[in-house]
Amino acid sequence: MPLSLSRRLCRALFVPAIAALSAAALPAQAQGTMELKIIAPAAPGGGWDQTARSLQQAMIAEKLVKSAQVINVNGAGGTVGLAQFVNGAKGDGNQLLVNGFVMVGAILLNKSPVSLKQATPIARITEETQIMVVPANSPIKTAKDLAEAVKKDVAKVTFAGGSAGGVDHIMAALFVGAAGADASKVNYVAFSGGGESLAAILGGKVTAGISGVSEYEGQIKAGKLRAIGVTSEKRLPGVDVPTFKEQGVDLVLTNWRSVFAPPGLTDAQKKGLSDLIAATVKTKTWKEILKQKGWDDAYLAPDQFAAFLDKEQARVAAVMKTVGLVK
Repeated sequence: MPLSLSRRLCRALFVPAIAALSAAALPAQAQGTMELKIIAPAAPGGGWDQTARSLQQAMIAEKLVKSAQVINVNGAGGTVGLAQFVNGAKGDGNQLLVNGFVMVGAILLNKSPVSLKQATPIARITEETQIMVVPANSPIKTAKDLAEAVKKDVAKVTFAGGSAGGVDHIMAALFVGAAGADASKVNYVAFSGGGESLAAILGGKVTAGISGVSEYEGQIKAGKLRAIGVTSEKRLPGVDVPTFKEQGVDLVLTNWRSVFAPPGLTDAQKKGLSDLIAATVKTKTWKEILKQKGWDDAYLAPDQFAAFLDKEQARVAAVMKTVGLVK
């Protein structure tokens, strides 16, 4: 047989077989066949909405799904969306719900009849480190200084942040407790928007402000705010702010975000969605999004995420009881 004919015959026999095996090894979603719905249980523009739309962007750009639609369901710290998801999407392997740390507290605060145990944990995907700031002209220079002020008179130290029971409120209570004061007496002022809390901090109406690192970055660089600590285990690359731990305050906390699937899925459906998220977080598009948003990769697979969630729920519940938000 001529060599050229032999080569053509080999290609005809083996290339289709190899292609078929490669396709079979990929999850269905990786072949772009899924028509996915991503529920963001909040209004457009917030962290959960941004996370949902970032997932949508990465999945479509990388051709991991045929389509991805983001649906916003606002209300009660995400618990309205959670209830709708649990009750209306049962057994649907083409839906995901984005949520995170804030929902853990919101479920308790709003006495939600629906809990995260009724949904299917798929993955923790991102986290954002928290930061504490004071006005640039504040006599407080370090986390130790603030801890001393709290120990001296906890009522005179006021913290500004987001909604009651949210990550900022939890952080304030944890700081007071770590400083050696009574966390049940934390003096926390909740604001509905970042602009309002920033004005209160800059105006000296509160002692310190709490938010994600990116929220205050501009004001810190402009010299209007002084950062006194971040809640990460180690210092953040490119952020010249000491951790609370290295200053002797045992406070580690991140505002994590995650995805859940509906209840009642088959093992195959759960694996399909798990594989889809695992594939998405490895893509170049997703990594570029993380860099743009200032989010950290915090991927945990289903079993590891479920174990992490149990610990977080217990910790949040304990803090919220301490500060009197729940009984």
